[in-house]
Amino acid sequence: MANLPFFRANLCPLTFLGVPEIAYSRALLGVYELNRVELLRDLYVWACERSTQEYRAIKQDLAEPDPLRLAYRDLLRQIIRAMVAHPEEEALAQARRKVAEHVSEAERDDVLALVIEELRRLHAGVLARYGLRPSEFTAWKDNQTGK
Repeated sequence: MANLPFFRANLCPLTFLGVPEIAYSRALLGVYELNRVELLRDLYVWACERSTQEYRAIKQDLAEPDPLRLAYRDLLRQIIRAMVAHPEEEALAQARRKVAEHVSEAERDDVLALVIEELRRLHAGVLARYGLRPSEFTAWKDNQTGK
């Protein structure tokens, strides 16, 4: 509930993660036993400043979303799924055909590049995103390496 005003004001939420337990306990005891809020107030301000610095650092590390990837994310999933589930078909021709059906001519090369990038980054940990089974992935991978 303490974060509700922050969310409403579009500010970073407060977190007490990393706050020393002893400091938090003493601040609460000061309020409950001595009716003194100073330590809790100081702890709250310190935690707010620390949270803001952490969120600022995290935000700087985040990349801007790719508008093309966002616009065609469902199509990318469909194409990757089809390519892996049907390794007997030539992958690039399959991708070109699907892209030509659903993407404007001006964006086709860029979307095709995204498909190729997604295929290169494909690994067992992301199969659920594409609705693939591990056996399908293994068969596709074996087909790609010529096993």
